[in-house]
Amino acid sequence: MGFVSFLGRLLFASLFILSAWQMFNDFGDDGGPAAKELAPKVVYIQKYLASKIGDSALKVDVKHVVLASMVLKGVGGILFVFGSTTGAYLLVYYLLLMTPLLHDFYHYEMDDPRFDPHLTDFVQSLALLGALLFFIGMKNVVPRKLIKKKPLKTKAT
Repeated sequence: MGFVSFLGRLLFASLFILSAWQMFNDFGDDGGPAAKELAPKVVYIQKYLASKIGDSALKVDVKHVVLASMVLKGVGGILFVFGSTTGAYLLVYYLLLMTPLLHDFYHYEMDDPRFDPHLTDFVQSLALLGALLFFIGMKNVVPRKLIKKKPLKTKAT
């Protein structure tokens, strides 16, 4: 059962690890295609925060968002392969932060052809989040080693 569990974690984490590797290879000086896709969304969030908080709102560089997502996916995926709950938490943080940012189906009408792909990817990310939460829950419930106490033998005198 140990090998099957390891293989399942490896296949699950390969989605994150390979994505982080591709982002790393495409990063370049400008942050790569990921930064180009995220730039308008980060600007939208900054404008929203500025309207609520004021002009003293936090200024975020898109390259830093891409770097953070690379680190969360890469390190989290590698740690998850070896059964670490820390890796699972890193992947959970990635999904919680980036899913609403990347898959913003809520900005489109249901008639819009962009609505369905965004909704599908959003639901898929929720399923991945559910699997990670299940893993974390199972790690916390099942003790690492079941300690079996040997019954005490009475001595004959």
